[in-house]
Amino acid sequence: MAAQRVAVIGAGPSGLTSIKACLEEGLEPTCFESSYDIGGLWKFKEKPEPGRANIYQSVVINSSKEMMSFSDFPPPAELPNNMHHSEIMIYLRLYAQAFNLTQHIHLQTTVISVRQRPDFAASGQWEVETEKTEASRQMHVFDAVIVCTGHFTQPHLPLTDFPGIESFQGRYFHSWDYRSAEGLEGKRVVVIGIGNSGGDIAVDISRVAEKVYLSTRSGAWVIGRVAPGGLPADIVRVSRMGNLIRKLFPSWTNKTLEKKLNAPFDHKLYGLQPKHAFFAQVPVVNDDLPARIISGRVQVKPNVKEFSGSSVIFTDGSIIDKVDVVVFATGYNYGFPFLPAALQAKCGYRLCLYKHIFHPTLTKPTLAVVGFIHGFGAINPLAEMQARWATRVFKGLITLPTDKIMMKEIEKDTAEMHQKHACSERYPLYVDYIPYQDSLAEQVGARPNIPWLFVTDPKLALQVFYGPATPYQYRLTGPGRWAGARQAILTQWDRVIQPFKTRVVPEPETKPSSTLSIIMVFSCAALLSSFVYNKQPLSSLLSYYSKSLSKL
Repeated sequence: MAAQRVAVIGAGPSGLTSIKACLEEGLEPTCFESSYDIGGLWKFKEKPEPGRANIYQSVVINSSKEMMSFSDFPPPAELPNNMHHSEIMIYLRLYAQAFNLTQHIHLQTTVISVRQRPDFAASGQWEVETEKTEASRQMHVFDAVIVCTGHFTQPHLPLTDFPGIESFQGRYFHSWDYRSAEGLEGKRVVVIGIGNSGGDIAVDISRVAEKVYLSTRSGAWVIGRVAPGGLPADIVRVSRMGNLIRKLFPSWTNKTLEKKLNAPFDHKLYGLQPKHAFFAQVPVVNDDLPARIISGRVQVKPNVKEFSGSSVIFTDGSIIDKVDVVVFATGYNYGFPFLPAALQAKCGYRLCLYKHIFHPTLTKPTLAVVGFIHGFGAINPLAEMQARWATRVFKGLITLPTDKIMMKEIEKDTAEMHQKHACSERYPLYVDYIPYQDSLAEQVGARPNIPWLFVTDPKLALQVFYGPATPYQYRLTGPGRWAGARQAILTQWDRVIQPFKTRVVPEPETKPSSTLSIIMVFSCAALLSSFVYNKQPLSSLLSYYSKSLSKL
């Protein structure tokens, strides 16, 4: 029986797009959000709320607005390309309002448990228990469930890996608790971990601290948000053409990109050089870190060996004394405490999920995980495509393979992923951004047919293949087709350029004086040459020169 009522857990970007996907397929979504507002990770909170994602005041998104937008909702042209978290909230609110999503959301409602009904084998239904803030519990029955709680809610604080931490005389905390550099003025600070949070926080604190020491066990590739010429890096580099070149020449692509990354600053010289190749792990996106290192405000150090009083001892034997604060940017654990343990089984480091969405052993595919994914690109388009695919599975429009086939594909996918990427407990999975979306879009019926586009609409085809791989491409055809997709693609560069127009620099004008100067230079050269080599009288040459000027 096709699913009708769908529970969506979480009202962040993944939850919002899942609500919309349900509505597109004629399903009835009910979203439960434990916080007091939508936005998930991007909703800044003055005080950390246990069990929820938190961000710091200075956070700016790594992906540019065109690349992180939803496929049928281009961002306003006036918004900056790489938005502050407050501007991302503006975009998410506009999205929710445009598609009337908020009426389906129950705020301050926590999901306590999700379990199969006794007749699940026949009905595929779930019992969802919720609790309001005033501690009143309620049981609901749904035909399907979409889990959109993400993986930045449970801080990983590996204190047992750092002997002597119990004797440390300063203050330490996880990056999840960090809000701003207030209170760290003049302090000596050690930041452990060089992921995106670690890099951001080290830079942020270095503006007020006496010194910041950034400790990294393995190093990282560091890229900026700004490409040569000043355009957003991802909109310049992430394209179908680029993806094809990378597929055909993976080793050459890696070496070429690493060479380009080392051009502005040598990663080895700066102590950042990792052992892994660029595409093996999501890089650190940070525009300011090299400048903070060269100015000495941030010093890169190896892994911490141990603590002793107020001293931090590193694996190379170096010691930093009188350390005031240690920030553990050591990632997050992941889990879904409200789900049955059987549905949280792992394959390698990742959850055992077909296409990273469905558990293969469910007799009825009526529970999907959306947005629990990592890739070399923005998560919003990935989550949106997952939601579009999952809702069509709920309706019976897409049939999943048998559980055995799904398990074999999961095992194969996991083996390939571990071979290509540096997976770990903190970073359990990676997907190839464009191929993963294409694989789901193919089944949805929304994958763009590029050869056909070159025949029927060459102008659009050139943008789709050679231009940035923006999400609008997945609304050109098939279920969920959007009439505005073509125009959104053809005008995407206009929206990229618009935020820069805060001061329009006029085009330089060619002045007569400039032309005159050029003529004078050449004329003088001619005079000199003629005088030296032709031995003409100087008076006749000056007469000729005077006549030439009179014609200007």
